[in-house]
Amino acid sequence: MGTAIIFGLVAILAIFALIGTLKNRSVLGFIFSFGTVAVFGFFAVMTLIKSGFPE
Repeated sequence: MGTAIIFGLVAILAIFALIGTLKNRSVLGFIFSFGTVAVFGFFAVMTLIKSGFPE
C-alpha cells in the first residue's frame, strides 16, 4: 500500500512539473514530465485496483 502512495505523490508532483514546462515552453521537459505522469500514475492506479484498499 505504501508503494501506491509514493507512486501517487510522484505523479502529483510530476503534474506540477508538466504545468511548469508548459509555461516555459520546454519541449524536452514536457516529454519527460508527461512520461513520468503516465508511468507513475498508471502504476499508482493499477496498484490500488489490484491490491485494493485495506479493510
